[in-house]
Amino acid sequence: MMDLLSRIALTFTAGIGNNAIRRLVDLYPDEDIFALPPSELKAAFGSHQKIIEAVSGKSAFARAEEELRFCEDNHIRVLFFTDADYPARLNSDETADCPVLLYCLGTADFNPGRSISVVGTRKATAIGRNNTDRLVRELKTYGPHIVSGLAYGIDTAAHTAALEHGLPTVAVLGHGLDRIYPVANRQLAKRIIENGGALVTEYPSGTAINPRLFPARNRVIAAMSDATLVVEATEKGGALITAAIACSYHRDVFAVPGRLDDTYSKGTNNLIATNRALLARGARDIAFQLGWPIEGEQMAIGSMRDEEPLTADERKVVAVLADNDHLTLDEVATLAGFSLAKAAAALFNLELSNRIHTLPGHSYQLSRR
Repeated sequence: MMDLLSRIALTFTAGIGNNAIRRLVDLYPDEDIFALPPSELKAAFGSHQKIIEAVSGKSAFARAEEELRFCEDNHIRVLFFTDADYPARLNSDETADCPVLLYCLGTADFNPGRSISVVGTRKATAIGRNNTDRLVRELKTYGPHIVSGLAYGIDTAAHTAALEHGLPTVAVLGHGLDRIYPVANRQLAKRIIENGGALVTEYPSGTAINPRLFPARNRVIAAMSDATLVVEATEKGGALITAAIACSYHRDVFAVPGRLDDTYSKGTNNLIATNRALLARGARDIAFQLGWPIEGEQMAIGSMRDEEPLTADERKVVAVLADNDHLTLDEVATLAGFSLAKAAAALFNLELSNRIHTLPGHSYQLSRR
């Protein structure tokens, strides 16, 4: 079993990436990788002699000791992917490229029942900021954590709205915790920590601000939540990268529509038009798609539908979906032994009763409750 120093050192060892570390720990769950005999290192790394020498020589330990001291001095939690407090949403098969180690400042629970990532352009308009505040305010009914990237624009609006409406918020950074970028958001970062949120990063102290790291940061934003909401975006940009990554992780993506001639609505409109995102007019659209209880009349209708018994065909479709993360209509029909029409009818009724929901790309998944 590796201690914390060894875990940090493993991430500093040249040639060993996140996927490799996950495989190593799977192979040697009760071993310290740095204590493995040469024969085991040879079996694990094959002809990669430089990696074998780095591991056996523990060349990364000096840097790891510096980082551990920095974390202890600054009350930073270090979470390895096998720890109970590590975000479980980052440990799915789809998110295997996510970091195996996170540096965390703050007390937020990284495994809340509900979590939404809110992203968008750094050059947010007044409409975009207002929509962000309205959506977060409406989402308060459902109590999700709000995840974003502490950048200018929509990120700042999302964190600020979460604080104002009493929702925990997590900022995922693209640099170490020895600095805050942008500098103008230092006070916002402090408020996030003071109000039960957290700053999170995979990068150690001393990591310089580098725009090339932001796409990697975006994969963590997408992976930490049940869905990603894009409020405003141009035709290109980081928010669309986050949306694409969320889709690749089989997470729901939502987008706020805007006027056709608005520069900062072109990205969101395009996401909706190409079926890469679901329309988000308000929190109810998001809650319905994610299978969260809907307040008021809609919730009552949904509850009555949930109480209706399933037909034999519907039970068969539910059983098929229960054994698979998501399936297309063709796949449901094949696995259930139904015609396409029969499968489509069962899926339609299940979606009406909020037992399943449609993912981008026209596949189906059991609703999470």
